[in-house]
Amino acid sequence: MTEETKYLPGLKLREITLKVPLNHLEPEGRQIDIFARVATREDGEKKPYLVFFQGGPGSEDPRPSLYPDTNPNWLERVLQDYQVVLLDQRGTGRSTPVYATTDRGALAGLDPQGQAEYLSHLRADEIVNDAEAVRQYLGVQQWVSMGQSFGGFTTLRYLSAHPESLAGAIITGGLTAVGHPIEDVYAATWQIMLEKTEAYYRQFPGDRKKVARVAQLCAAGKLRLPSGEALSLARWRNIGSRLGAQGGDLWLHNLLDHEALSAVFSHDLADALPFTGRNPIYSVLHESCYADGVSTRWAAQRTMPAAVRDDPTLFAGEHISHAIFTEDRELANLAAAADILATHEWPKLYQPENLKAAQVPVAAVAYFHDAFVPLEYSLETAALLPQCRLWVTSEYEHNGLRRDTRVIDRLIKLLQGKITQ
Repeated sequence: MTEETKYLPGLKLREITLKVPLNHLEPEGRQIDIFARVATREDGEKKPYLVFFQGGPGSEDPRPSLYPDTNPNWLERVLQDYQVVLLDQRGTGRSTPVYATTDRGALAGLDPQGQAEYLSHLRADEIVNDAEAVRQYLGVQQWVSMGQSFGGFTTLRYLSAHPESLAGAIITGGLTAVGHPIEDVYAATWQIMLEKTEAYYRQFPGDRKKVARVAQLCAAGKLRLPSGEALSLARWRNIGSRLGAQGGDLWLHNLLDHEALSAVFSHDLADALPFTGRNPIYSVLHESCYADGVSTRWAAQRTMPAAVRDDPTLFAGEHISHAIFTEDRELANLAAAADILATHEWPKLYQPENLKAAQVPVAAVAYFHDAFVPLEYSLETAALLPQCRLWVTSEYEHNGLRRDTRVIDRLIKLLQGKITQ
């Protein structure tokens, strides 16, 4: 265990590193580092604690600052009421990071079976166990869990496994399906992406021809990233994930304003692809987020609608395909491990009876047009939680938390009972 205190303008930061088991069921086994940063306003050391779980999976927590251009815009509002614990989820940031280049980092020296075994311990269940270790270190009896997207999935796991540790929960775009087959979840998100794609072409009808040309270049192996890699149609389709975020439609339209073979197009496209070596956990464990006691078997690929297969102008969202692990030079290092994980039978993440019994106040927002967390499942999951105050809105997309501080302000007031809806 190590702890260091640092200061930024207006903030006190406690930087904590703990040793925890890779597998909490084997406390004497391999140990890993878990890093958490406690951000407190200068006058906030007596405020209660809130732990934030980042979206992903595979993304480190945001680095705190009160500078408008560098901080997560929700942080300043949350700090008015809480001390904020920013936890680098295991495998990310300073928590024994996983790299796609397997000559270093957590996977160094492991064969594919060993890589898969290690990666199998990086899901929400173990992330919650890590959070419990941090909570106990801080000497906190209860705290609030706040999760965005996958962080909301993690908060649901917290509510299912350790509700006694929670004084409350805030979930933004993260009320995932409970008790549904993974195929149903992906079928629903494919349908949403079809609708969003057609809505995009109604808004920018001239772009369909541009996308068709990009698809032709992909098929001919002529569209290349700055790394020299040829971009396949499967990888190009995933740029549609931008349509799930507010402003993403205009971003895509502006990208297509550039010549497809230009350097600008190539660099901007590479920076926006969702499945890359930057966050390898996002690729290898993405489907496992929806695996509640089942194996995944490349579910997104298996459930792709015929309409998408037959029309190269239709986009995908967060739909990982096996081809990405053969085409991305960094992710190729994890291709064999990804195949092993696709056949792994994952433990259950959520116990519906525990969620029904969790007497924890929950404030949640579900986005009417969410491309990644279908509204129908969010409504079902919210109904399981006896003290859930749900706000459903069409004003924002999946990235609403980052777009407008009104989102977090309203949720805090809902949680505290200052407003009722």
